Amino acid sequence: MRFTRRVSTPIAVAGLAAAGYYGYQQYQHQGIVPSNSPTTTSLAPSVTSGQSRPYSTGTADTQVAGVSESVDVLGATQLPEAVRKALVVDQGNLYTAQIPADQPISKETDQSGRKVLEMLTPEQATAMLRRNEESYLVGRGEGVVRYDVVQIPSNDPIEDDHVEKIVEVPDTIAAAEDGKTRSDWMFWGVFDGHAGWTTSAKLRQTLVSYVARELNATYKSALQDPKLTFPTPDAVDAAIKKGFVTLDNEITHDSVAKVLKSQSKVVAAEILAPALSGSCALLSFYDSRSKELKVACTGDSRAVLGRRGSSGKWTATALSIDQTGGTASEDARLRAEHPGEPYVTQNGRILGGLEPSRAFGDAIYKWSTETQKKLNASYFGRSPSKLCKTPPYVTAEPVVTTTKVDPTKGDFVVMASDGLWEMLTNEEVVGLVGQWLEKQASISGTNLTVGRSANSAGGWLQSWFSTQKAASLPVEHHDLKDEGGQRAPIRQQQWGVQTGQDQRFVVEDRNAATHLVRNALGGKDSDMLSALLTLPAPYSRRYRDDLTVQVIFFGEGEGNGRVELNKEASATANGNEALKAKL
Repeated sequence: MRFTRRVSTPIAVAGLAAAGYYGYQQYQHQGIVPSNSPTTTSLAPSVTSGQSRPYSTGTADTQVAGVSESVDVLGATQLPEAVRKALVVDQGNLYTAQIPADQPISKETDQSGRKVLEMLTPEQATAMLRRNEESYLVGRGEGVVRYDVVQIPSNDPIEDDHVEKIVEVPDTIAAAEDGKTRSDWMFWGVFDGHAGWTTSAKLRQTLVSYVARELNATYKSALQDPKLTFPTPDAVDAAIKKGFVTLDNEITHDSVAKVLKSQSKVVAAEILAPALSGSCALLSFYDSRSKELKVACTGDSRAVLGRRGSSGKWTATALSIDQTGGTASEDARLRAEHPGEPYVTQNGRILGGLEPSRAFGDAIYKWSTETQKKLNASYFGRSPSKLCKTPPYVTAEPVVTTTKVDPTKGDFVVMASDGLWEMLTNEEVVGLVGQWLEKQASISGTNLTVGRSANSAGGWLQSWFSTQKAASLPVEHHDLKDEGGQRAPIRQQQWGVQTGQDQRFVVEDRNAATHLVRNALGGKDSDMLSALLTLPAPYSRRYRDDLTVQVIFFGEGEGNGRVELNKEASATANGNEALKAKL
């Protein structure tokens, strides 16, 4: 799921300089002059006028990629006044280039596998960022006032998926309290697929239903005990876990029985697809009566809570732990479950292959050797690894955390696939949302009054509004070593971006999730943002992953019973046709 490669600086610089010279010689004949050619720029770790900025590394056989600004350098060849920006992809390296305005790009790929693409303009990059954004105002008076969602693909088709559902629960399931006859169960899910999109799509369609069914039985059972208002926390956790495991058993094992019974390759292709691909799953469940937020994590997507601290700044609290072969607790669990198998984790991966240690699907890490051989002989599949001796090595059972939410204090939660967390730290994400909230409050005006409708302009911001105006992100900092089981954003290392440089961020979007993605991909650096969004699949996968982000805002809003599309922060289909609000 994550491409990680360490390349020494001398080798990387040498590789980049050589590639730059080669590209310069080739593109001179086409009238294309790379702006970071050795004659016009120099390479250095720091960024100054006329220098190239190392943004990312490629995979095993590539060197550090340099995406350079077009700058005026003393003695450089003067370019025509009318130019367009292009992106040159050469052996895994990126270069920006200048193309005369009257010259079309007529050839995309040459025999060396090199691509020349016209760069997206800042306006086009913004349009691409906002193409899939959604925002909903929740006027149900049950503790949630808004949630924002966005997706940016890297794979084609995107392998991520997501779900948002609000279920009205009658008092026959949830015990009546204070005269209330209604409560809400609210679900948000992020599904990070790999080796295909079918498993994540299956989770979007069915996971909430499986979990809700188990919760329904658990809550009904609690009503039989006069001492209980709610099920015990352990009972709720067990219900969520059962929903996850039951669905994965259907995907992975029940599918095999159906295929063997049908004796049809067509049926096998359809039924086995979600088993042969895989997906992480991050599901949040909020009970509006108990005000408890349960976060169930299977894999390495992540949820982080933003909460106002005593200093007035925001604090970032992780609600999940990345579950990979490189996570100490997961490595210890797997070694205990598979004694005498030293390669159960290798280079941070399960049997040296799969990175997430918990996932749906990924049947080759769960099926017995006999089952895999039988399916390969009669249908299709992949041969089991020679290291696969005592499956299963991967489980879909989630780790569940519980957090008491205080809507009166304006808590918020960010849920995202690892494509976001490999670019930003937990603190940066929470600080960026805090910065975004202050900007929205300034746009709406400061005369916000308690009790205004959650759907009225600015009303939902009351709980978050702060008069603090600072150049740095409004977040409390702590030692990154305290993250515990979570990986640092590897892309920042690849691109040479230093953490703590808050001046690189910008607020330009009305959708909080889009705001996070913009800053993850470059922020104020419009060239970097455009370059990363210009790259098509599969080249883009070397530099960024699929991105799915949800931001959930808790607060006290007016209970008008409606969930409405927030048009100012949502994309529309066919020009004016609004997205359908979800309930």
